[in-house]
Amino acid sequence: MDDLTLTRPGATLAYDSSGDGPLVVQAHGLTSSRDAELELLDVRALADDGHRLVRYDAAGHGRSPGSDDPERYRWTTLADDLIALLDEVGGQEPVDAIGISMGTGTILTAAVRHPERFRRLVLGLPPTAWDTRPAQAALYGQMADIIETRGWEGLEQLLAAAPVTLPPVMAERELTPRFELRPETAPTVPRGAALSDLPAPDELATLRMPVLLLPWAGDPGHPLATAERLRELLPGSQLFVAEHAADADTWPERIAAFLR
Repeated sequence: MDDLTLTRPGATLAYDSSGDGPLVVQAHGLTSSRDAELELLDVRALADDGHRLVRYDAAGHGRSPGSDDPERYRWTTLADDLIALLDEVGGQEPVDAIGISMGTGTILTAAVRHPERFRRLVLGLPPTAWDTRPAQAALYGQMADIIETRGWEGLEQLLAAAPVTLPPVMAERELTPRFELRPETAPTVPRGAALSDLPAPDELATLRMPVLLLPWAGDPGHPLATAERLRELLPGSQLFVAEHAADADTWPERIAAFLR
């Protein structure tokens, strides 16, 4: 399937569309891409289950080139991209949205600004937020500096030498993080992420659409505390924690059932 593209200020978004029916849009995580994320969450069967599925690469990721301005990769800017994509593919009708990590941040940022554009939300791996965000932002800054001064090999060597404990789901599946940042802007993207945070709790508490929260255990970058706080803030939400890979394997069917 050939990519479709949407021109945005400072970026060209590549996306694909399959199936017919109510629109579902999927947004991937930081350093990933729509294709790399298939190893973690594959919801392409939704296109055979009465939905039109639109998947896209965020600016600076996969096949979507972006600019060298960190502001381009703030979640507020990525949320503007998401709304523009919805305008392009779905008009003004409310849509269902599925996010992972940065994608969850993008969707929530868009939803508090334009709640009328969303019918249901699936929020996978909610990232660090609020009190836990500064420490994670510092890690993103270190990552950017290493990529800029030592390149990809330097980052890979550092990660290989560091004692990293993967979340149980990744360890049991024998998954390792895939870096799908565009080489020409790779240091800039994490700097934009370091400038980002989830919307304020009082803003999130205004959302009334149904929400499915899908965190996993044992990951400081995606702490259960964020998902649990979102469960408190979002009155229409339900929470399922993946303790092991077998739990995460149920995500596609849980999402399909939630969206039926």
